[in-house]
Amino acid sequence: MIELTRLNGSRLAINCDLIKYAEAAPDTVLTLITGEKLVVLEPCAEVSQRTLDYRAAVLRRAWPEAASSLSAKSAHDAGQRVRDRANNASGE
Repeated sequence: MIELTRLNGSRLAINCDLIKYAEAAPDTVLTLITGEKLVVLEPCAEVSQRTLDYRAAVLRRAWPEAASSLSAKSAHDAGQRVRDRANNASGE
């Protein structure tokens, strides 16, 4: 499950396997496979990243031999996100 923030600031945990769509309209609207819609503060990219991080954590626990590879990939991705945010902030 991933933790996200409703527009009113309250936190909620969502089973990311139930997310069917994530749309930016301009707020992030998640459509679940049940048809329920949730509006959250986090941008779509952040929802996607949290989902990937959660799934990597599940794999690390289920497959300890792969933990070092998954951790290296997570570290690389985190570094890339920092670089991307710095480029966006500088207007590139």
